[in-house]
Amino acid sequence: MSKVIEYLKPYAGMLLLAVALLVVQANCDLALPDYMSEMVNKGVAIGDSAFIWECGAKMLIVTLVGAAASVIMGFFAARIAAGVSHDMRLDVFNRVQGFSSAEIDKFGSSSLITRTTNDITQIQTLLVMGIRMVIYAPILGAGGVFNALTKSTSMTLVIGGSVGVVILLILFVFLVAVPKFQLVQQLVDRINTVARENLDGMLVTRAFSTQKFEESRFDAANVSLTETNLFINRVMAVMMPFMMLVMNLTTVIIIWVGSNQVSAFQTDVGDMMAFMQYSMLILMSFLMLAMMFILIPRAAVSAERIKEVLETESSVPDEGTGRSSGADIEFRDVDFAYPAGDKVLRKISFTAKEGETTAVIGTTGSGKSTLMNLLMRFYDVSGGQIKIGGVDLRELPIRDLRDKIGYIPQKSMLFSGTVRSNLLYGDPNASDEQMRKAAEISRSLEFIEARPDAFDSEISQGGTNVSGGQRQRLSIARAIVKNAPVYVFDDSFSALDFKTDAALRAAIRREIRGATLIIVAQRISTIMDAQQIIVLDNGTVAGRGTHKELLQTCAVYKEIAESQLSEKELSENG
Repeated sequence: MSKVIEYLKPYAGMLLLAVALLVVQANCDLALPDYMSEMVNKGVAIGDSAFIWECGAKMLIVTLVGAAASVIMGFFAARIAAGVSHDMRLDVFNRVQGFSSAEIDKFGSSSLITRTTNDITQIQTLLVMGIRMVIYAPILGAGGVFNALTKSTSMTLVIGGSVGVVILLILFVFLVAVPKFQLVQQLVDRINTVARENLDGMLVTRAFSTQKFEESRFDAANVSLTETNLFINRVMAVMMPFMMLVMNLTTVIIIWVGSNQVSAFQTDVGDMMAFMQYSMLILMSFLMLAMMFILIPRAAVSAERIKEVLETESSVPDEGTGRSSGADIEFRDVDFAYPAGDKVLRKISFTAKEGETTAVIGTTGSGKSTLMNLLMRFYDVSGGQIKIGGVDLRELPIRDLRDKIGYIPQKSMLFSGTVRSNLLYGDPNASDEQMRKAAEISRSLEFIEARPDAFDSEISQGGTNVSGGQRQRLSIARAIVKNAPVYVFDDSFSALDFKTDAALRAAIRREIRGATLIIVAQRISTIMDAQQIIVLDNGTVAGRGTHKELLQTCAVYKEIAESQLSEKELSENG
C-alpha cells in the first residue's frame, strides 16, 4: 500500500479539504443527539413549544451543513480516487511499454491486462470508500463514546459489550476471508487467459471441433472463481445481519436499563434517547471499519500486484548514449538462451552489408526469428555482440536503434483505425505521396484504391477485415514509409503467392537502394537472389554464401532446396 500513498501525494491539498469536511460532518452527526436530548428534557417536558421550534431549527441547520459537507467531501473523494487510478494506470501502461519480451512472457498478457484494469479498480474503490470511512469512522466512534459517557456512565458496560462482540466478528471475517482475496485475483488472471486464448484461437477451435473441450476448460476456471467469490460473499453475508442483531439488542438493552433509570429518576428520557443514538453511532463506526477491513485486504493484494509491475526493470536496459551513422550489421559470436532455458543460438557470426540483401533460412525452430528479435533488442544477447555501423546495440538508445530499422514481423499486426493511420505508424509526418509510393512498392495500392474510401478505409482490430496477404503487404508498406537505412523482413512473404512475392521483391530491389536488407524466409525462391544467405541449423550457422555456392557446400541448404525446387530448377540455378 506504500505505492498507493505515493500516488496520493499530488492530491494532498484536496485530501486535507476532504478531511476537514469529514470533521465537520462528524461533528454535525454528534451534535444532533444533544439537541434532541435538550428538546425532550427542556421543551417537551415543560411543554415549551418555542424551545422545541428553536431546537428543531438548530437540528435542521446542523443536518443541512452535515449533508453539504458530505456531498462536497464525496466529490473530492471521487476526484482523488479517479486521479490516483488514472495516474497509476498510465504508469503501469508506460512501464509495460518499456518491458522487453522477457518481462511480457514472465507476467503474461492476460495478467498485465487484469493488473491494469481490475486491480486498479479495486484500489479506486478502496480510496472512494476509505477517504470517507477511515477518517470519519474513528472520529464518529471516539466522539460517540465521549458524549455517551457524559450522558450516562452506568450504561458503559452495554456499549463495551456490544463493541467487543463487533470486534470479534470483524476478527473472524478478517481471518477467514482475507486468504481468499489473493486467490480471487489469480483466478481472474486465469479466466482472462483462457478467454483470450479461446478468442484468439477461435478458428482453430472450430476447425478441430474442440468447442466442448474449450467450454469445459473455461467452465473449470469460471467455477473456481465463482466458488471462491461465493465463499467470500457468504462470509460477508453473515456479518450484516449479525451486526444488525447486535445493534438491535443494544437498543433493547439500553431501553430496558434506561427505562428503569428514568422511573427511578436517575436519568432523563432525553439523555436515554441521546445515549441510544450515540451507541448506534459507535456501532455504525465499527460497521464502517468492518467494511474497510473487507476492502483493504483485496486492495492490498491488488496494490502488491501493481507494485510488482512498476518495480520490475526491463532486462533490456535503455542506457545507451552512443551514435551510429552506418548501416552495416555485424553478428559476432552471438549466443542466446531464454530465461531458465537452454541456448537456442550458439556462436552466430556474419555481417549484413549496407546496400546488400542478406537472407536467413533454416529448418523450423533453428532460431531465425530469435535472431531478428535480438537485432531489434526485444531480447539482449546472452553472449557476443551485435553491431550496427560498428557500434554495439547496447550502446545505442533503444529509440535510435529502432528508428534505424523498418521491421516487418512474422505475424502481421494492424491496429484499429484506417489504412492511413496504420501506414503513419512508420512515419507520422509522411506525406500522401510517400504513403502512395510505399503502397505501390508493397503491391498494396491496387486493393487499397479498390476500397470505397481508399486510404481512409476502416481497418478493424488486428486487421481482421483484410486478408492475410493484404495484411502482410500493408505491414511491409508501413515499414517502407519509415524510409529506414535497415529493413528486416521476418518471414514477411509467407502469405503471398509466388507472382506477388516476385513482383514485390523486384520492386524493393528497384526502389529501396542503399539500405541493408535482411530477409528471413522459408521459401528458397524468395531468397535465391540474395548476395548472402545464412543457413541456420539447431541454433548454429550451417552455411554461408550465395544460392549457387550453398547448393555445392551446404547439405542443410541443399536438402531444403531439393524439397522445394524441381530438378530442372535446381540445375538451372545450381
